[in-house]
Amino acid sequence: MKVIINGIECEANENEYILNVARKNDIFIPAICYLNGCSPTLACRMCMVEADGKKVYSCNTKVKEGMVVESDLSNLWDERNAIMQAYCINHPLQCGVCDKSGECELQNFTHKARVNVQNYWIKDTHKEHKKWGEINYDPALCIVCERCITVCKDKIGESALKTTPRGSDTPDASFKESMSKDALAIWTKFQKSLIAPSGGDMLNCSFCGECTSVCPTGALVGASFQYTSNAWELKRIPASNPHSSDCELMYYDIKQTSINNQKEKIYRVSNDFAFATLNKAARYGFNIQNEVENKDQIAFEKLVNMIRNEEIKNIKFNSFITNEEALVLQNISNKFNLNLINNEAKSFQDFLNVFYHEIGDMYNANSDDVIQSDFLIIAGSFLRYDSPTLSYKINNALVMNKGAALYFHPIKDKGVDKYSKNLLQINHNYQDNENILLFLLQKFAKDLPQDLKNLLENAYYQDNKEIEETITEEIIEKIESQDDNGNVVIEEIKKQIPKKVTKTIEVKRSNYAKILGLNEDNLENLLTKKQKFTLVIGSDFYYDEKNLQLAKLCALIQKHTDFKVFLIPTCTNTLGVSLICDLQDTYKEGKTLGYNEVGDFSFSYEGHYDLASSSLNQQEGTFVNYDKRVVPTNAAVEFKGYFLNDLANALGFDKEYTIDYTKYLPQEKGFKDICFDDLENYYDNGGKNHRGYELDFSNLNLEKKVLQTKHSFCEEGNLDLYFANPIHQFGKLSNKAFNEVGVLFLSADLMEKFGLAQNESVILKNQYIQLALSVKTDEHLENAAYLGDYDCKINTQDLFKNSRYIRLWLEKTGVKI
Repeated sequence: MKVIINGIECEANENEYILNVARKNDIFIPAICYLNGCSPTLACRMCMVEADGKKVYSCNTKVKEGMVVESDLSNLWDERNAIMQAYCINHPLQCGVCDKSGECELQNFTHKARVNVQNYWIKDTHKEHKKWGEINYDPALCIVCERCITVCKDKIGESALKTTPRGSDTPDASFKESMSKDALAIWTKFQKSLIAPSGGDMLNCSFCGECTSVCPTGALVGASFQYTSNAWELKRIPASNPHSSDCELMYYDIKQTSINNQKEKIYRVSNDFAFATLNKAARYGFNIQNEVENKDQIAFEKLVNMIRNEEIKNIKFNSFITNEEALVLQNISNKFNLNLINNEAKSFQDFLNVFYHEIGDMYNANSDDVIQSDFLIIAGSFLRYDSPTLSYKINNALVMNKGAALYFHPIKDKGVDKYSKNLLQINHNYQDNENILLFLLQKFAKDLPQDLKNLLENAYYQDNKEIEETITEEIIEKIESQDDNGNVVIEEIKKQIPKKVTKTIEVKRSNYAKILGLNEDNLENLLTKKQKFTLVIGSDFYYDEKNLQLAKLCALIQKHTDFKVFLIPTCTNTLGVSLICDLQDTYKEGKTLGYNEVGDFSFSYEGHYDLASSSLNQQEGTFVNYDKRVVPTNAAVEFKGYFLNDLANALGFDKEYTIDYTKYLPQEKGFKDICFDDLENYYDNGGKNHRGYELDFSNLNLEKKVLQTKHSFCEEGNLDLYFANPIHQFGKLSNKAFNEVGVLFLSADLMEKFGLAQNESVILKNQYIQLALSVKTDEHLENAAYLGDYDCKINTQDLFKNSRYIRLWLEKTGVKI
């Protein structure tokens, strides 16, 4: 439809808010409380406009065909001036030392509304500073816009913040006559409320820090950043999240270390909070650089000679690398006939290969499809831990679209239950992944191959179901009356009365649903009026012993149902590595170069290396994110050692910089002939994505591989152990910043079952390995034991053997660490 805003004709869609249409067309309407993709709260009322001559609030008023909107009228700015005066009452005048000064929206809108007098007053009250772990709260600076509450509820899904009584005086009654209605409403609300954690005195959340990002003033701030720098001193370096496969847009905010030390240092990470949401590792795990003061020429020449002399036969690496690095490794592999070993990427690559060859297409969903869905199924992903940013989008879809979801996982996550009452969590046996997909095909598929159709048809059983039915019952009502002669006359009147009765009927039930513990009647209720379906698949499926069969079934769901399919790549650039590199399952006889991994020779950013490599915040390059977009990242701080490109050039290649490889990324795998410096990296005012480019799979032709089904890794024991990292950890790269010791995480019920106390030492063992480590409780989970790979001192690769579940023995030591 067409609408007119400030004389400009704008295209708009049904159900869009006026404010969002204005932003898409670069028309400025002030708003403090409103966040894109969240529920309007009307907490600030600054976005008032006149629509067809009537004053409305543009954040919660939907457009109509031909609507005429004015936002820049003098009477509207008079109202806004009064509102900003209300916000400035008793606001501390500490801009010189406030962390938000220079990027403060209160400053901006006070100037924009031309506030130069203060007509209203009230006695101030003492408001004590709060320290909530990694986030500090200064209530004196809080304007109670409720952005922090809104983003935590509508995007993150944790609802960790709420309003709490301020305990202040009520505004003077005389101001009611002189103050505008909107300004008085703002002030009255402002005087009643402050912000507080939902569950007590401390925040109980994953500390993504999104509340600090959306805060328009300096009320909420990261504890590590507070009082370290003025915002206007910082230089913003656009980058992509190096820790997880969302690769979301972020900025390294840098300046010199001190007056005496001109070396640049990262002071914080910021984001375009309207469209880009970050997880904790992205926001706080920025100190991952490798600090070396010079090039180790002796070690470098040793490595070059080891490859030239054919001592090195394998390169073991991980997916926390750029596409350009992956191409360099592939070139070295081709030239010197080396095996490339990356186990997690190989599992994803195999799954992707089978998926593609089953239907001749890639997975077809992206995260926008997730946000727009009203029915989602998540399977094979330990969602909030594997991919927190995607979990935010799933929560957002449930909240904003009044959506519903099924979440299949062996471990119960109480954090997921917070998302919506319309999310049904199914905690199944870890060997039942195939049954999930078979049920989905049985329930939703059309035009299946006959053999599969027969299999699914035979997987039903008859069951009885009680239903409540309304029937019509005829009753005879006798009515006494008198005739004209005074005689009693009894008249019988027949009436049809509705009556509810319970009836038992026979129904056809799914064997797969029964095995999974899925209530099909509850599912039917969730499906009512749902139209946009997305299936999200995670790492459990790639590591499953039936991974090849699961890949085929996922592909058939994409082809034969209304579901779009979204595959979550395991690590930051797993998808890019899978497309660029020819990966092998086995090592050749000979030595192994570990690139950012332990090998016979380690060229790595980890603490134990023979030659230091650059970390991802010290490089320019690109990733392929989970939306199948090639997105750029820039170097924030200097690296003085050798880059992988230096090794390539010493071995006969000839690119001056690593990013010279960007335009040579394989076009047959969907990449484009575009130079790094020509890649954009931003969202526009309407939220349109201008980050790099989408891979073009129109001419994709993946070589079909002969793949082996994995052998089941079954052991005896008293504990089912899951391979996973804590929410804020994604491996050794993130732990360079957090520097945490690896521990065994147990849910409270398992701690009680084994009689363990916090930080008590235990031994994990099977026939291959024995580990001694301490235990910690994860209060968010039930029936869960998990161990991650973020601590380089713990050898989880030999323990899990490319599986995600193992059974082993847990023994108490009686020692508390």
